[in-house]
Amino acid sequence: MKTFNYHSAKDVKEASKLASSNSAFLAGGMTTIPSIKLGLATYKDIINIKNIKSLSGIKVSGKTIKIGATTKHVEVANSKDVKKAIPSLAALAEGIGDPQVRNRGTIGGSIANNDPSADYPSACIALNAVIHTNNRKIEAEKFFKGMFETALKNGEIIEAIEFSIPEKSNYQKYPNPASRYAVVGVYVAKHKGEVNVAVTGAKPCVYNDKDLAKALSNNFSSSAIESVKISSSGMNSDIHASAEYRANMVRVFAKKAVEAC
Repeated sequence: MKTFNYHSAKDVKEASKLASSNSAFLAGGMTTIPSIKLGLATYKDIINIKNIKSLSGIKVSGKTIKIGATTKHVEVANSKDVKKAIPSLAALAEGIGDPQVRNRGTIGGSIANNDPSADYPSACIALNAVIHTNNRKIEAEKFFKGMFETALKNGEIIEAIEFSIPEKSNYQKYPNPASRYAVVGVYVAKHKGEVNVAVTGAKPCVYNDKDLAKALSNNFSSSAIESVKISSSGMNSDIHASAEYRANMVRVFAKKAVEAC
């Protein structure tokens, strides 16, 4: 492991000032630390933000639920407020990784990393989330740009994620047996006037399947999915699943999610 400068910021303003073009913010460290240890990433400065109290917590307000960036997966999974407002989001958090990951990893870290098989990005898309940073508010559809790529700029810190409370929703995934990452995961959410079908694991970046969403907006039942053509073009293909298999799983798990709503 190469050396780096370690900083512990007392607030968001200080953390942002410490940031540079070769730095990383540290909260749970579930991706950052292994990447450094394996030589996959090197940084001049590591900025610890996990002790900034304003970045943690869960608050339900009206039609949304706002979760601080450094809130741990286990806290989301066990939250009575989340279970009542968006039970599918609590269930998603409970299915992330293993107990060690859930007790260390944070929602903000997961979203900032934007792994193509991560669970939380699909929740952001499905639940019309708004990502609050220290500089602005970003709609989820505009936040996730590509594989491990987001709209975040240097020095920009996620402060909270605000989810819209749907009429009904459910998340279903086929987890990798070892990592529990989604080989394919589908998050279906029915809002007033629209349906979102967010898919993770199938392509290099999470996406909202507009064709499935349109079909379910017209007829919210698993039977409506049968007539939708799901192309394997652009789908991931690896040792875990071929592109064609993933395309089929999108249909299968979309139906499971609708039936479980």
